Amino acid sequence: MELKLPPVLIFFFFALIMYLVGEFLPVGFFDFFGRFLLAEILMGLAGLIGLVSLIQFFRSKTSVDPIKPQKASRLVTSGLYNYSRNPMYLALLMILLGFGLFLGNAFNTLVAAGFVGYMNRFQIIPEEKILLDKFGKDYKAYITATRRWF
Repeated sequence: MELKLPPVLIFFFFALIMYLVGEFLPVGFFDFFGRFLLAEILMGLAGLIGLVSLIQFFRSKTSVDPIKPQKASRLVTSGLYNYSRNPMYLALLMILLGFGLFLGNAFNTLVAAGFVGYMNRFQIIPEEKILLDKFGKDYKAYITATRRWF
């Protein structure tokens, strides 16, 4: 199952779970002043992070295919990638968190944590193994200096 499902598909699956939790779980509702504004800010920042991280890959002329990381032609370690090894996945997580705020059910934070767990186990760790084989000591130095998520 590793690297078989596109991360965007996984994202939509977890978003659906969040919707179902928000809609049908009779407990866990919360509200506070500025909740929708915070959700919009979080999702807007996520969109910006996702866009900038994609632009960095395109400018570096390397593959953005998460199913085939072996197609990567070079490491991208500057810009956003200086702070996070996975800003595209971080952007998806931020959108889920914003969506969870919009829905207003506290249990959706557990669903978002499930997304992180799934992505770590079935996407990121297999990607890292492939990139370590491909880029060797340069990638090893990068993962030592840069956090996986944020």
